Amino acid sequence: MFEILKTRAPIRFMRYSRAATVLSLVLIALSFFSLATRGLNWGLDFTGGTVVEVAFEQAVDLDRVRDRLDGAGLPGATVQHFGTSRDLLIRLAPQENVNVQQQGESVLAAMQQVSPSAAMKRLEFVGPAIGAELAEQGGLAILVALLCILVYVGMRFEWRLASGAVLSLAHDVVITLGVFSWLQIEVDLTIVAALLTVVGYSLNDTIVVFDRVRENFRRVRDTTTAEVFDEAITDTLSRTLITSATTLVVVVALFLKGGALIHGFATALLLGIGFGTYSSIYIASAWAMLLGVQREHMLPPQVEKEGADQEPLP
Repeated sequence: MFEILKTRAPIRFMRYSRAATVLSLVLIALSFFSLATRGLNWGLDFTGGTVVEVAFEQAVDLDRVRDRLDGAGLPGATVQHFGTSRDLLIRLAPQENVNVQQQGESVLAAMQQVSPSAAMKRLEFVGPAIGAELAEQGGLAILVALLCILVYVGMRFEWRLASGAVLSLAHDVVITLGVFSWLQIEVDLTIVAALLTVVGYSLNDTIVVFDRVRENFRRVRDTTTAEVFDEAITDTLSRTLITSATTLVVVVALFLKGGALIHGFATALLLGIGFGTYSSIYIASAWAMLLGVQREHMLPPQVEKEGADQEPLP
């Protein structure tokens, strides 16, 4: 197996588990404070708004369209290609004392300044009731994912390890949302997809570490629990670094070149990968140690053979 980091002795990660736990508690407290005071900047998927589909005879530049909409008094519009480079889907936040028809006419007038061939193909309004339903379903999707993971990890591993894994996943989601709240980055359905992706990514790292922890508990004797976790994390560190690096190459490319439409998605993935790697090493393992996981908990149950309780025949 290819390794980019070789060490003669296990790295003592668990030496800093208390400091990491304190840091995580501070970050989680700040995240909850920001969510309670500043809230999330919900996008049009959740708040509702006007959707306008515009067709052109030739391809149009999205940045030019956004600049024209800003100049027409329609800032913050979400613009994306719809099907082809000649069709645009424009979403606008609702405005006071402005009805849907007026917004549509303003958009069409601005687009005809970009190209006289612009024609409006669709105009509709997405109500905030639908947006509230999407927000509720997105939150339930994340909650159900965490519960299903708890059941799966609880069946595969000991319950102390399972609770540590789920706690680390919740840790990643809460801190990511806290950063989005503090920076007031728009939250839409792509962010929900990114959070679910982060949950799966972080879980994958945690499962790899816990597999090695269980193996080391069964293989090594006369070692402390912290030493077992240190050796397991060190053994899987090369794999973790390679996975994180290759994933970051793609995510950074999306962040830099993906455009405004998926900027929030890429930002959530960047935060999730960073905190997911950190939480797999510290939060999941430190919580399992805090709950008192021991070698005896990892050993398979002994099955008593039939007749073992009988006296041997003379």
